[in-house]
Amino acid sequence: MKRLFSFYIQSSIHVALAVTALAWVTYLEFNWEPSLWTLLFIFFGTITGYNFVKYAGVAGLHHRSLARSLRAIQVFSFLCFGALLYIGIQLTIAEWITFFIFAVLILLYAVPFARHKSLRTLSGTKIFIVAMAWAGVTVTVPTVASGASFMESTVLLSFTQRFLLVLVWTLPFEIRDLHFDDPRLGTLPQRLGIDATKYIGTAITGVVFLLEYFKEPTHYEHAYSLLFVCGLSVGALLLTPKHPSRYYAAFWVESIPIVWLGVFVLILYYLPIF
Repeated sequence: MKRLFSFYIQSSIHVALAVTALAWVTYLEFNWEPSLWTLLFIFFGTITGYNFVKYAGVAGLHHRSLARSLRAIQVFSFLCFGALLYIGIQLTIAEWITFFIFAVLILLYAVPFARHKSLRTLSGTKIFIVAMAWAGVTVTVPTVASGASFMESTVLLSFTQRFLLVLVWTLPFEIRDLHFDDPRLGTLPQRLGIDATKYIGTAITGVVFLLEYFKEPTHYEHAYSLLFVCGLSVGALLLTPKHPSRYYAAFWVESIPIVWLGVFVLILYYLPIF
């Protein structure tokens, strides 16, 4: 069971479920009909993209134990890439263009393109690139798939909220990797310390919920689920120890989007506000 759980985490299945759950939250928030093909494409695309970034040899491996299962992860990633290509046939050109934009961002994040440097190695950019990719895939892609306009104020606000939330969820990972990351990366814990990083993350979470006030019309079920997730996010960040356990961020923090989807569905269909 430990080996299976380790494979589940290290092969990026868990993070793929989290990203897919966030995309589903977007569909529910705007009352759009979920596209199964789009959600599957996001799922397999996340596995393919994350494993490419983690195991391409650019980001580096922090745990020796990964090497023992690397071949299995490579085979699994190849199969997911095959599924990705098959599912991609079902998508529209507009969806492909949108995915391509964020795929290029991920590629530049992992692969050196100038003086042997990638976007990941640029000081202070790591967290923002991750947040942009997550927000783009989980808000922009469902918007395009549903034929809606990304320039609507409510959609832009949701994109901003998602971007900021992912920033907060990334902070426990940066605290975890504080002793492994190259000092030149300039992460928040490196620059400001752990305590200041937690305070900034808490303030960002407050801004996320405040932005909900400016949405018209107000989606109360989404607002209540967002309030719950903001509280959960703050708790997870503040409770992040200086030396977190192996799976604190990789499993528990990464589970927050999945919990959000569950809470949103519960409120929307079983505990309606009105």
